[in-house]
Amino acid sequence: MKKIRLPSFHWKKERHTVRFSIALKSSVIYTLLFGTVIAAVIGAMAWALADQASHHSRLEQFSFFISDCMSGRRRGMGHLDYGSFAQANNIYIEISGPGKNKIVSYGSPPSRGQHHYEIRRPVVGKPGRPLSLTVVDRESMGFAGSLTMPGFFIILGLLLLLAAVLGALLVRKMMRPVYSMMQTAHSISANDLSQRVETVPSHDEFDELAETFNGMLDRIQASYEQQKRFVSDASHELRTPLSVISGYANLLRRWGGEDKAVREESVAKIIVETANMQKLIERLLFLAKADQQMQPIHPALFCVSDMMRETAEETRLIDKSHAILEKIEPGAMLTADPSLIRQAVRAVVENSRKYTPAGGIICLSCHTAQGCVIIEVSDSGIGIGKKDLPHIFDRFYKADEARTRAPKGSSGLGLSIVKWIVERHGGTVMARSAPKHGTSMKMIFPKKSFLPDGSTH
Repeated sequence: MKKIRLPSFHWKKERHTVRFSIALKSSVIYTLLFGTVIAAVIGAMAWALADQASHHSRLEQFSFFISDCMSGRRRGMGHLDYGSFAQANNIYIEISGPGKNKIVSYGSPPSRGQHHYEIRRPVVGKPGRPLSLTVVDRESMGFAGSLTMPGFFIILGLLLLLAAVLGALLVRKMMRPVYSMMQTAHSISANDLSQRVETVPSHDEFDELAETFNGMLDRIQASYEQQKRFVSDASHELRTPLSVISGYANLLRRWGGEDKAVREESVAKIIVETANMQKLIERLLFLAKADQQMQPIHPALFCVSDMMRETAEETRLIDKSHAILEKIEPGAMLTADPSLIRQAVRAVVENSRKYTPAGGIICLSCHTAQGCVIIEVSDSGIGIGKKDLPHIFDRFYKADEARTRAPKGSSGLGLSIVKWIVERHGGTVMARSAPKHGTSMKMIFPKKSFLPDGSTH
């Protein structure tokens, strides 16, 4: 039998998708943050350098003009009013002699405690005296203009550190669903499967992963609850025949040696209840294997018509109280597990025998239609109530008291096994019934049955 590898493949694909999403989003976050910081710092540096160059060029023009006026190289301009010139251009002019001794100044000096653009150059006065000219822009340089190249690198480093911290916080926020799943997984135990991951409608892979994780927990919880019910119901069903066997064993021990009738009755009841318990255990084991997907299926091409005729004949041999009829189309072929299909048909026939009074009719039919093989078992029995009909394929389900009183030894597992067999072969099973009008069980199998390895025939 081929192994089904699709689930693990999909999980690997999903895991790789989530891993790629995390890496992509983290890269995008850090790229945007670092890129923004670097672009902002470079832009500020370029603006500061341009501002410095503009002010330096302006002051240099003023210094050349004043120097020319002081040296007398600008003829025809008359006497320059340095004070008015300084006031008009919002600058401060200072002329110093040797040793930086201030000789004269024009304009209002700049405010102390602030950085200003200034330029200093040597000039030669009219008598040929060497002087020093200082021209200061009274407008403050501002923060960007006062920065040096080392200062820019320090700020760049601090901003990059801030970007790294912000990026880590954003990535942590992005990874919150993963951390939530980890905490939820640690808090899950066999006694508490109610924990779920809180989902935020982000519509991304993390949201999908959280929903998938919660869905897995839902399935695990449902399976766990189903197993609990299965064990509880199985224990209850086994308790009844064990109690009967124990009761008759005690009766046999006390009175069997003296009373032949008591001995024979006790032995007969013990044999019957033992057979019922054996049948119940076999069905429980079948369903347990089915739940674990360990129930083997061996598909083969066989004639359903022949199998139905054989089942009808063997039913006549063991049941003399009912009329067993046949409506079997010859030559109906099906690819499925012959033993499981026979087991399903026998279970349905047994159900009809239990709930059909003596003298009633049980009819086995088989025919093909629209690419399907249809098997039907109908009877003239007591029927099934409307409220019970949707549940007859549920495990351990038993109908109302009027129906359960008819036979003994019913476990409520036979039809659930029938349903599993039919659906495992890609078919459907349905029932039509009404109280006092009999029941009809119909099993529909596609000729191209779906096999356990996923192939078709």
